[in-house]
Amino acid sequence: MSVTDPIADMLTRIRNAVIAGHPLVAMPSSKMKIAIAKILKEEGYIAAYEVADGKSVDQKILRVRLKYVGERRERKSVITGLQRISRPGRRVYTGKKEIPWVLSGMGVAILSTPKGVMTGQRARQLGVGGEVICKIW
Repeated sequence: MSVTDPIADMLTRIRNAVIAGHPLVAMPSSKMKIAIAKILKEEGYIAAYEVADGKSVDQKILRVRLKYVGERRERKSVITGLQRISRPGRRVYTGKKEIPWVLSGMGVAILSTPKGVMTGQRARQLGVGGEVICKIW
């Protein structure tokens, strides 16, 4: 099956797994998805991620281990919301001075910049703008 927006597919899979309470979610891998998973791991939104071989030789699988807090009945996900900002039909770019804040700094904006995929805070430090991929809180 062909997916027109793989990043939105990744975020939707994570959102659905969080709602269902699954500990692990798998999806087709790409460089952009791995970069987003790396940022989510560094910011503490997921427990771990790994890239494994898929069914075919050329396709890899990205497995994301979700992070939960609390005990069994009161268990809640660390991720409370995901929002795709820039889509294939409507690209959203921002300058270095207009990088969005997510929940007054409680969340993270992920940007694709000329210096690589990074958080909004890191982009502010480096003084670069770019495409706003998504927001996570």
